[in-house]
Amino acid sequence: MAVTFNDLGSAAGLKKLDEYLLTRSYISGYQASKDDITVYAALSGAPSSSYVNVSRWYKHIDALLRISGVSEEGCGVTVEGFAPAEVVATPPAADSKATAEDDDDDVDLFGEETEEEKKAAEERAAAVKASGKKKESGKSSVLLDIKPWDDETDMKKLEEAVRSVQMEGLLWGASKLVPVGYGIKKLQIMMTIVDDLVSVDTLIEEHLTVEPINEYVQSCDIVAFNKICKYFRF
Repeated sequence: MAVTFNDLGSAAGLKKLDEYLLTRSYISGYQASKDDITVYAALSGAPSSSYVNVSRWYKHIDALLRISGVSEEGCGVTVEGFAPAEVVATPPAADSKATAEDDDDDVDLFGEETEEEKKAAEERAAAVKASGKKKESGKSSVLLDIKPWDDETDMKKLEEAVRSVQMEGLLWGASKLVPVGYGIKKLQIMMTIVDDLVSVDTLIEEHLTVEPINEYVQSCDIVAFNKICKYFRF
C-alpha cells in the first residue's frame, strides 16, 4: 500500500517520519527500495540526531547508495511538495499507414513493372514495416554525486551548469547539497533516462566534465543506478 508523507522539511513532517520508522527498517517492505530513495532525496540533508529513527534510517540508506545501490521496486510512496523525476515520452514516428498510402501513389498499377521499380517497391515496403515495428525501451533512475573544485566554487552556478545539459531521453530531477568536509559540499542530483537514448558514461565524459562545465565540476560519480520499467516506443 502506498505511503504519503507531508512536508519533510518541517519539524512536524520529520516527527511523523520518525514515528513511522519506529517499528520499521525501511519505508516499505523488508529491503531497501526505490521508496527509500524517494524519501531520502526529499530530505534536504542528514536529519538531526534528535530524530533517532530517521537518523538511523538515513545513515543506512546513505551507506547503501555509496556501496551497492538499491534495486528493489517498492510499493510506491508520495512526498507532498516533492515531485520525483519523470521521463518525457518520446514522440511517435510518422504514421506508417499514411506513408504507405503516399508510396502507393507513385506506383503505376497498369504499366509493366521494371526490375528497378520492383526493387524500389520492396525497399519501400521494408521501410514501412520497420517504421511500424515496436521497439522495447527501458527507463532508469540514476543518482549522481557531482563534486566541485573547492569550497569557493559557486554551487548554484554549478547546478545551473549541470541542468543546462539537455538531450532527448534525459530529465533532471531533485537535488540537494551534501557536506563533504572542510567546508566543501557536493551536489547530489537525480535524473531519469531512457536507456537506449542516453548513455550515462557519455553524459559524464562528454558533457559534465568538459568545458565550460568543468570550470565548476571536478568529478562526477554514479551513486545509484536503478531500472524503473520497460515501455514500447513506436
